[in-house]
Amino acid sequence: MNRRHFLTGALAATAGAALAPTPGFSATQETFDVRNLLITDLKTILVDAGNDENYVFVKIYTNQGITGLGEGTLSGKCLTVATAIGELKRHLVGKDPTEIERHFQDIFRGPRYRGGPVLMSALSAIEIALWDILGKAVGLPIWRLLGGRARDRVRIYCHEGYLGRISHTKKRRFKDDDEEIALWKQKKLDGWTCIKGGFFPVKNKAVNFREAIREGVEHLAKVREAVGPDFDIIVEIHGKANPLAAIEFCNRVEEFHPLWVEEATQLESEVIQEARQIRAQTRVPLATGERLCSRYDFAPLCSERLVDVLMPDVVHVGGISEMRKIAALAECFRMEISPHNPQSEVSTLASLHVCACTPNATLLEVGSGQDPFWNDLFFGGCFKYDRGYAELPERPGLGIDLDEKVAAKYPYQEKDFSSLRFPDGAITDR
Repeated sequence: MNRRHFLTGALAATAGAALAPTPGFSATQETFDVRNLLITDLKTILVDAGNDENYVFVKIYTNQGITGLGEGTLSGKCLTVATAIGELKRHLVGKDPTEIERHFQDIFRGPRYRGGPVLMSALSAIEIALWDILGKAVGLPIWRLLGGRARDRVRIYCHEGYLGRISHTKKRRFKDDDEEIALWKQKKLDGWTCIKGGFFPVKNKAVNFREAIREGVEHLAKVREAVGPDFDIIVEIHGKANPLAAIEFCNRVEEFHPLWVEEATQLESEVIQEARQIRAQTRVPLATGERLCSRYDFAPLCSERLVDVLMPDVVHVGGISEMRKIAALAECFRMEISPHNPQSEVSTLASLHVCACTPNATLLEVGSGQDPFWNDLFFGGCFKYDRGYAELPERPGLGIDLDEKVAAKYPYQEKDFSSLRFPDGAITDR
């Protein structure tokens, strides 16, 4: 047996041991001619998310039967993103799907106009699907292809949450503060070590800064008392405050030791002066990044260390490789990243692969994996967690496949976005 055959056999044996007899995955590793893979087709799949969004998925097909799954969900713009993905089909068919970096550069730099949330979300969907194909072709999970484990498990956090699902389109949330506080306590008992909560309340879609600050601080005090001094609380403002309101809020919540205040205002790089103002006048840890679309957007926040934690979204920044580049940039300034991740289990798994192999990706948001709907949509799923930590996935590629028969039961639905307003009726940030 020559060296090449030995290595091929060893790889197949290793991969076969890691696979489970799950729909979309073989019980044993199939043999693929990786150097002769070609893209043959691409299609988008839109799925009603059961809330105010629709999920945007892409499937890429190859000449050897491997398919790759990606996601490009973008709030209020799903049809636009799906069209942008479809426009890329003619640029990809006939190409080698394993040339991931080349395809990224071609799609990003080739058109005269580049970047922005729509185009980068479309590129993210494609890029994630290409990594899925490569992992399946060689029989390894994506994190192993990116350099192997940097940690044994990934710490995760959930949202303050809801109390269960009434139907696909309805969730039962807490009815008052007492029921919400009970939910925080229960999640701590369940083993969670960190939860994100909204502490800048808006009533009837009207933003009143004075009222929001007062009620938010009072509520945070109750939550801190309920969960104790060592439990990590992430305080979400979601960019609703202006700089002065954000500064006052951050200074008033400092005594309750939040892990960080997220999106204290619109802290993105296009309003860098605003970020400088808030950083100069507060001491509480700050985090932002979910609305940024590439490493170029994150660079000013890093170079001046205007926040403490970056929150890139793998579905909006261009995919897995770009998120790792953002993490490497942050690492140069001793900053951590915590991927923004409110989308489907595709986004969760893509983010989890990055966190598994990236030293400064220390905490992952999860919006998926906590609902029976995901088991149906993804053949039982692959995201496994226990007591606030996620296991590293071992199936090849991304680790999941989309059940198109289930997806067809929840077709695209038109969803109206809802603007927030000041008491005088003027529209403000959401």
